[in-house]
Amino acid sequence: MKIQTQGLIIRERTIGESDRLVTVLTGDEGVLHAFARRAKNLKDSKNSATGLLCYSRLNLYKGRDKYIINEAFPLEVFFGLRKDIGNLALAQYFCELAAELVPDGVESGSHLRLVLNALHFLSEGKKPGTLLKPIVELRMLSLSGYMPDLVCCAQCGAYEAGRMYFKINRGTIYCEKCFLETGDPCAVLSPAALSAMRHIIYSDFEKVFSFSLTEGALRELGEAVEVYTIHILQKRLQTLNFYHSLF
Repeated sequence: MKIQTQGLIIRERTIGESDRLVTVLTGDEGVLHAFARRAKNLKDSKNSATGLLCYSRLNLYKGRDKYIINEAFPLEVFFGLRKDIGNLALAQYFCELAAELVPDGVESGSHLRLVLNALHFLSEGKKPGTLLKPIVELRMLSLSGYMPDLVCCAQCGAYEAGRMYFKINRGTIYCEKCFLETGDPCAVLSPAALSAMRHIIYSDFEKVFSFSLTEGALRELGEAVEVYTIHILQKRLQTLNFYHSLF
């Protein structure tokens, strides 16, 4: 079976002296695993197109247990990411997050579009990583079936209060009165941070990156979303640890 697709290389591993095994996030095939012969050879056309963080057009056929890449042509290589180690580390975290959350063989155009847009903003320096990180985490979790319920207090129905409490293990919010009656682990959210979380999961994609926050609200947003992500994954990804080690 031969297919042609476009995808982002989210993992790559050298096999032998010159071959590569890559994991690709595609819009139409979800995550797929493919073998690229002689891809480490600098003279081979597949060299740049199968490197990590390269968005490429791929011609493949289905082997016994993996796809085989016949041809690969780079469409976007995000050169700007290499200028800043923090941005490069965050981009690698986004890739590992996608590898964890996106299934094989399932239409995943929204996941791919989300990561590509985030990499573009990082590469061009148009938005800070501290804003992009919770957007990618929370939107990707929501696309993957882990959308929290942020409409109102899960107990009394209050839409907003001076502070709301996001219960990590339930994915729900509570007002202060109702929170004190339950006492589960939570993240405290100001109205601005809660509004940002609602925007990330409920807005149309064209608007998902279009907001800004004060430093304090951004810190609340980042901490709450990261803890929720770790809870859903039930582990801390190595790329996340490396990203934090840089700051």
